Amino acid sequence: MAEVTNEAELLKEKANKFFKEKDYENAIKYYTEALELNPSNAIYYSNRSLAYLRTECYGYALADATKALEADKNYIKGYYRRATSNMALGKFKAALKDYETVVKVRPNDKDARMKWQECNKIVKQKAFERAIASDDKKKSVVDSLDIESMSTFSVLPFILNSTCADFAALQVNNKFVLNVIVVAAIEDDYVGPKLEDGKVTLQFMKDMMNWFKDQKKLHRKCAYQILVQVKDVLSKLPSLVEITIKETEKLTICGDTHGQYYDLLNIFELNGLPSETNPYLFNGDFVDRGSFSVEVILTLFGFKLLYPDHFHLLRGNHETDNMNQMYGFEGEVKAKYTAQMFQLFSEVFQWLPLAQCINSKVLVMHGGLFSEDGVTLEDLRKIDRNRQPPDSGPMCDLLWSDPQPRNGRSISKRGVSCQFGPDVTQRFLEQNKLDYIVRSHEVKSEGYEVTHSEKVITVFSAPNYCDQMGNKGAYIHLRGSDLKPEFHQFTAVPHPNVKPMAYANTLMQLGMM
Repeated sequence: MAEVTNEAELLKEKANKFFKEKDYENAIKYYTEALELNPSNAIYYSNRSLAYLRTECYGYALADATKALEADKNYIKGYYRRATSNMALGKFKAALKDYETVVKVRPNDKDARMKWQECNKIVKQKAFERAIASDDKKKSVVDSLDIESMSTFSVLPFILNSTCADFAALQVNNKFVLNVIVVAAIEDDYVGPKLEDGKVTLQFMKDMMNWFKDQKKLHRKCAYQILVQVKDVLSKLPSLVEITIKETEKLTICGDTHGQYYDLLNIFELNGLPSETNPYLFNGDFVDRGSFSVEVILTLFGFKLLYPDHFHLLRGNHETDNMNQMYGFEGEVKAKYTAQMFQLFSEVFQWLPLAQCINSKVLVMHGGLFSEDGVTLEDLRKIDRNRQPPDSGPMCDLLWSDPQPRNGRSISKRGVSCQFGPDVTQRFLEQNKLDYIVRSHEVKSEGYEVTHSEKVITVFSAPNYCDQMGNKGAYIHLRGSDLKPEFHQFTAVPHPNVKPMAYANTLMQLGMM
């Protein structure tokens, strides 16, 4: 018995070494081998839980933290891990309960108390939001103007031309009016890029990208103009966008960019700026994690306005309020602009299409296929996407699911949606007369991966993800002549000394106990 225990400890130490080197895949492998020898060791489960957290396998991380506590209910790190996993999944009440346990056991632990207070604040905020929510659809930030009190302004001219201060909350007739948009005029000393007669031009885009490259902030009036206009463009699109690329044409598909602005610039350097003859499709997760998400999303939205029929954007699981609250985008927008601007971003994200079909043969979505058989393209067309994603169903699956090597379906490693096997893929493709799917959503060491007998392609375009994964990035060329994917890899480029997750919720800083 002692011999087995010693062997398990050696495997744990080996796993710890890989973890320190940020090789989480091998760390998980050796923690697993240690657990096979000693399946009742809480430390092994807790360590593997943290490795799963680092690889965004929140469902697996939650399961391991729970097993750690089943092995030893007094193991305090288990409560930390379980709380972090639940926070990542948006299960704030469950996380709060575990943080309370930690505080009771360690009342003098400042870190534990801070996390408990932060989580408690989120739970109360969510309860307040539910309490004030009306049964009617929430009014747009754009339209939330007290017309009687501000009768000299109509909505769009007000957005574009007002000389008042930034967003405000007003008290009118003894009633509190929320989300009143008051956009400042551009000051005389602002020398940055400006829209030309309220319109995005190619010169504006070039100037804005260089302005961002120098870590300068676009004037908030210009940012509001872009957001209002792109919301109008996106809201007119279907949930499933269908396009045709001609035999001589090429489309570039990019995966997650996650706020890595300087790597986005590198894509345009390597592959050319978007244009009517150089169309792009960006497949979700534009924001969060990386600390230049504002710059990424305004650049992408600008190109959408410039080339609406040749620059395509799909929603990812990180274009959602819960993810933005935890992983940095909300904090970044508040730091660089205002809380109300984040509300406007949130509205725009809800209008991003969910999937794109190319030449009736290739389906692109951020996550993957569905928890049940029988879903058709017509079902995707009918999705009401103007909302935060539900916890289940086709909309959830399009944003969250992942492929697995074995047939059938299994519980998601992320704790949301499912994992689907090659047989699921084959049935879906046959039913819908498709050749293959392209999705993103997962870090891949080579920037892409081809699975399920070449029927599922994953592309990921954030190299050295979060400055720690060491992965390559990639993008795909599809030509209308044969729709055969051509893969192009690239490596990370230097960026200013602003760390990833700089604006993230403190509870998601994983360098904890």
